[in-house]
Amino acid sequence: MSDATLSGHNSGPASVDAIQSSYLQQVQRKRLYGGLTLMIFALLMVAGFMTADARNAGGFWEGLHNVGDYPADVLSEAWEKRAALPALIVKYFPALVETINIAAVATILGAGLGLILSLLSTRGLARWPRLIPVFRRTMDIMRAIPEIVIALVLIFVLGGGPVPAMIAIAIHTAGALGKMFSEVAENADLKPLEGLASTGATWAQGMWLGILPQVAPNYVSYALLRFEINIRASAILGFVGAGGLGYELRNAMAWGPGRFDDAAAIFLLLFGTIIFFDQLSGRFRNQLTTGGQA
Repeated sequence: MSDATLSGHNSGPASVDAIQSSYLQQVQRKRLYGGLTLMIFALLMVAGFMTADARNAGGFWEGLHNVGDYPADVLSEAWEKRAALPALIVKYFPALVETINIAAVATILGAGLGLILSLLSTRGLARWPRLIPVFRRTMDIMRAIPEIVIALVLIFVLGGGPVPAMIAIAIHTAGALGKMFSEVAENADLKPLEGLASTGATWAQGMWLGILPQVAPNYVSYALLRFEINIRASAILGFVGAGGLGYELRNAMAWGPGRFDDAAAIFLLLFGTIIFFDQLSGRFRNQLTTGGQA
């Protein structure tokens, strides 16, 4: 009996040592694999950079010292003509309003479509559960294609202007917000939905009265965050002829010296607008998600 007890006591520490040794080996193996993966990734990055630099017309390193030339020219000319900057800001303000309108309409349309797609692709909430993979892959495709690619195709079909930019941004917004909305809806309490279903409510009524009141603060918060992103996207799409402030900036930059004061005024408008809406939407998001508490 005593031998059995002693052997039991002896096997305890031995088994703990064996487990600890196995754990340490697994940790070392994981670190080794992680280090090898990081090394391979770094080598691929270096090789890709060297290939791109070799195929570049001027070479990255040869032109690196010129990276500050253009900003210096813009700032120097803008400083020389600083008295004209207020008038130029007023001149390009309508283009800024057009850019904001593009972002706002695209956000509203994209959020509406993303809301529908999210409810149709959320397990436990979907109207047609078998079609959940279809709606999810649809959202994947919508957010995988860059806005500029969609805009270029639409410009070829519809011509230049704000409409192609608005549609392109709305499509991408629907895919991105649909994914985030679906993740929020998955954590919603289903008891209100079950109670509404027991009274004979339709699927749409269940979503409207049982689910949306729970997820609305997060939905609005994500939509405001996306609105900030869409302002930048609408400005970028102006470079491909989609109108707005980006179109005016492209013209000013393409003209070169003599119009750098215009480019500086447009930059000031764009940066000021992004900072303003970033702060404004940040306050709204804080109030929605935390009730205004810091």
